[in-house]
Amino acid sequence: MRLVKGTFLFALGVCLLSSVFSTAPAQQGRERSAKKARAAAEQSARAARVFDQIMGTREKSIPRDLIDRAEAVAVFPGVLKGGFIVGGRGGSGVISRRVAGGWGAPAFFDLGGGSIGLQIGVASTDYILLFMNDRAVESLLNDKFEIGGEGSAAAGPVGRSASASTDARLNAQILSYSRSKGAFAGLEMKGVVIKPDNEDNLQVYGMNARDILTGADKISLEKMPEGVRVFPLTLSRYSKRH
Repeated sequence: MRLVKGTFLFALGVCLLSSVFSTAPAQQGRERSAKKARAAAEQSARAARVFDQIMGTREKSIPRDLIDRAEAVAVFPGVLKGGFIVGGRGGSGVISRRVAGGWGAPAFFDLGGGSIGLQIGVASTDYILLFMNDRAVESLLNDKFEIGGEGSAAAGPVGRSASASTDARLNAQILSYSRSKGAFAGLEMKGVVIKPDNEDNLQVYGMNARDILTGADKISLEKMPEGVRVFPLTLSRYSKRH
């Protein structure tokens, strides 16, 4: 009897341990997904806030007709740049592509780059890029797209008086802007590398950046995670094709 009881307790202990170890990875997976969803929502909200603030300064905002012509918009908020002699920059952001009646789900990207020269200190800068045609969007979806290498970005004009239709810079595939210490202006970017953060894209959407931005099955606003909708909704307030 004692042997049977001991065997039963041992088997019960094994079952309990197996249950704990089998549920632990699932629990960790759920926690990781929830954490990624919160981070994605925060990233989208920061990008939307930066774009809204810049467009709210009427005399120094991006001309509306340029946004109407853009095929995709990228916002990289709070990119850190700094160093001593050898400098670099790094940050992350979101990119939405235009879809019928609005803007698509924001895909997550990282921005980085380096520079050599006499420099010291650290600065936080917001970057906005307008991708003006399909070719510009396609080049972005390489594993590592370097501005100034495979593609060039011209400094975008600002203000309501900017002549968007005649400015020669608009032949560029990408128009770039920056805001640092409250000053917003067009910026000619070189040596900046943009690459998809597909770990985040897969975690949030189950799709990589290429499928999100160019795939046949675009994610509708209703099917996006609620937290990330703020960015395409913000873009739609300033430009929407029918």
